[in-house]
Amino acid sequence: MNSTTAGVVAGITALTLSVTSQSAPDPALQAAAKSAAGIPRLHSLLVSRRGQLVLEHYAPGRANRLANVKSVSKSIVAALVGIAIERRLLKGVDQPIADFFPELRKDADPRKQRITIEDLLTMRQGLESTSFDNYGAWVKSRNWVRYVLERPVLSDPGEDLEYSTGSSHLLSAILTKATGKSTWQFAREVFATPLGFTLAGWARDPQGIFFGGNEMLLTPRQMVAIGELYLNRGRVKGRQIVPAAWVETSCKGRGRSRFNPDQLYGYGWWIRDFTGHEACFAWGYGGQYILVFPTLQLVVVTTSSTNAGEERRGHRRAIFDLVETQILTTPAER
Repeated sequence: MNSTTAGVVAGITALTLSVTSQSAPDPALQAAAKSAAGIPRLHSLLVSRRGQLVLEHYAPGRANRLANVKSVSKSIVAALVGIAIERRLLKGVDQPIADFFPELRKDADPRKQRITIEDLLTMRQGLESTSFDNYGAWVKSRNWVRYVLERPVLSDPGEDLEYSTGSSHLLSAILTKATGKSTWQFAREVFATPLGFTLAGWARDPQGIFFGGNEMLLTPRQMVAIGELYLNRGRVKGRQIVPAAWVETSCKGRGRSRFNPDQLYGYGWWIRDFTGHEACFAWGYGGQYILVFPTLQLVVVTTSSTNAGEERRGHRRAIFDLVETQILTTPAER
């Protein structure tokens, strides 16, 4: 991927099939694209097979637009943590976050001193969530980091998964302190540029820390590049971008959300079975997905309207049904 609009032709229609390695379009993929066009909130569907982009479907006007990928941001921040550890900017996943937030050593609950970087990566920090019903109050606060750190402890660190966007934002704050650069600058230098694309800036908190768990902006093709990176165990064009061991560890489940019991959570990435094929995937609110199927050498990307409301679960089912019944059942994947 060489730019945010690489390979996108001006005036692209609602239904586009790219099959550069085949003499004729794959009928099964054509059918999948037609089904995608019938999902009202779906903005894009891209499929990459063995490193070859074989399907691109876009809703009108969406081909070259940046998408707010919502919590896919968490997966990218987790990758940045792995890179920072590899570069010895961080000591490791067992490093207590009190090294970066010394105020925790004075907190009335001593359990906060035991919270580690790994606890934030796996959402087992033990602190009350800043997501769901608590999200609004958090992002309206004057200091997002302090707000997260002041949440009460609900369980011992390292035990229960409590999904919380604030945990990923703490990782962004830690990266900012450890690297001496903003999260955006570090991500652009060590992640986006090696992958061959320009990373747009995104939202920041009142102290100027780039949002660690939400609001990143990516094109669907950039999302495919990230999926391919994880499919290839952190390598691109012979260069190791994310440590291979980190990719493998990120895709090992360590906790299960009570809201999504059919899937596990690793280091910022989800793990789920799709009709007998395990996927490691990044997931953003409303239907933003980077689905990586290692055994099939397959990456599936979707972007969607973020005005999901109560429709989001039905939309999610529609995406998963499309993946399971049409993409994973094409002749190349059987």
